[in-house]
Amino acid sequence: MYNIPGQTSSAPASSVARTDGATAQPIAGVHELAAGAHTVAQVLADSQVQSVLTELDQGLVGLAPVKQRVRDIAALLVIDRLRKNRGLTAQAPSLHMCFSGNPGTGKTTVALRMAQILHQLGYVRKGHLVAVTRDDLVGQYIGHTAPKTKEVLKKAMGGVLFIDEAYYLYRPENERDYGQEAIEILLQVMENQRDDLVVILAGYKDRMDTFFSSNPGLSSRIAHHLDFPDYSVPELLRIAQQMLVELHYRFEPGDGAAIEDARTCFEAYLQLRMREPHFANARSVRNALDRARLRQASRLFNQAEVEHSAQDLSTLSAADIRASRLFAAASAA
Repeated sequence: MYNIPGQTSSAPASSVARTDGATAQPIAGVHELAAGAHTVAQVLADSQVQSVLTELDQGLVGLAPVKQRVRDIAALLVIDRLRKNRGLTAQAPSLHMCFSGNPGTGKTTVALRMAQILHQLGYVRKGHLVAVTRDDLVGQYIGHTAPKTKEVLKKAMGGVLFIDEAYYLYRPENERDYGQEAIEILLQVMENQRDDLVVILAGYKDRMDTFFSSNPGLSSRIAHHLDFPDYSVPELLRIAQQMLVELHYRFEPGDGAAIEDARTCFEAYLQLRMREPHFANARSVRNALDRARLRQASRLFNQAEVEHSAQDLSTLSAADIRASRLFAAASAA
């Protein structure tokens, strides 16, 4: 068995890490509080898991099937806690997962919330998330991969290891590739240390399916497969509105005549952008808003003698959006 340093050490309550990276308030005695619970309501109250589920529902647009699967997993863990409290001992449920979907569909955000849920119900010690890719695990020469992989696993122990684009670990076309060594170490740890580490593999669905078919050992250790759907245009508009609120911006409303409604213009932009290659859902929305903010800043910068109001400084116009090359390309087509 591969020995991962630090795999059995316990973290002091003062060092419990929140998944959002903020200074954490430890969940005092979560194991002890839940130990006396005999109803679902008591476990939810003692663990504060309901607040995480509510935040997931309200903070993330769409993703109804994903949210339901997260609730199902939380329900399984709550009932498992009640069974333990009644003396119904059983093997801890397998919690390794696969998140499949296109970029920008919320996989990392859901992984963060999942880490919180697992910690608050006592299934991992710390509740932190360590997000990595192939480059963090696989070395470039003989003897390099094992130390890199073990170091990542050491950091992730007591929490959740999130491996994005996990299919890049396996490159059968390259006989000298060292990814298989990293996979073998992961397999050992996922089986033997599953009470102290949860692994989430993520990536495009078709590539993950191929990856699992080539690595049956990994596939057999993944208990939960969550498929993340692409967002619809209305959902992407809601995401854009949320992002603008966080940034203290707004779309300029139209007047039905001279002033075009910026939100309607952004909807037209989304319909064009979704047809383009490499569309990345919420990530593409954020990039588009960043470019619109750049154009707005240039527009206001060129009005050097104007005293701009707070509303001017926080308003994106339709012109700021229509300056995108996509509209020019659509007109020329």
